[in-house]
Amino acid sequence: MHLVVGLGNPGKTYEHTRHNVGFMVVDRLAGAHSITVKGKRFFSLWGKGDIAGHKVILAKPQVFMNRSGQGVHALMSYFKLAVKDLLVIHDDLDVDLGRIKIVHGGGDGGHRGVQSIHQALGEDRYARVKVGIGRPRFGEAVEDYVLSPWYEDQRNQIVEIVDSAAAAVTAILAHGLEKAMTEFNSKQVP
Repeated sequence: MHLVVGLGNPGKTYEHTRHNVGFMVVDRLAGAHSITVKGKRFFSLWGKGDIAGHKVILAKPQVFMNRSGQGVHALMSYFKLAVKDLLVIHDDLDVDLGRIKIVHGGGDGGHRGVQSIHQALGEDRYARVKVGIGRPRFGEAVEDYVLSPWYEDQRNQIVEIVDSAAAAVTAILAHGLEKAMTEFNSKQVP
């Protein structure tokens, strides 16, 4: 069993913001694989299903980003999952817009959701799909940028970006982390 967690903030206010791209990817995976993500427990919305021949739990923590570890820890404890079974999808300022970067372990890069998960688990040795959102163009504070909707000229790219991240998750499950890293980490921005 694999736990695939998309990070975001709950509520309509944050629905179409850069920080919620992890939720968008989980929604895309759920739709593509007929998984209902409506269970309300473990501080999360979640559902079970199958992707690429693997049993998965798709989850969207329903606590604010900086408390994401609460939901991840609760799900992992209840389903008795190991850290190696965890895959987290999140936005990344330091990855160019539209680029997907798959990593295993490593620092949190200042991402408060990832910090929270590292703290809750006491380690960082899990897979992550970083979805590039790029840096602010107009001098906005980083907090305002990630919690704002996409720039007008980026909105047409969102579907392609979310599709690419969902394909990365599927590739990790189907072919393993190393092969997926080779495929996605070398791709150019669309």
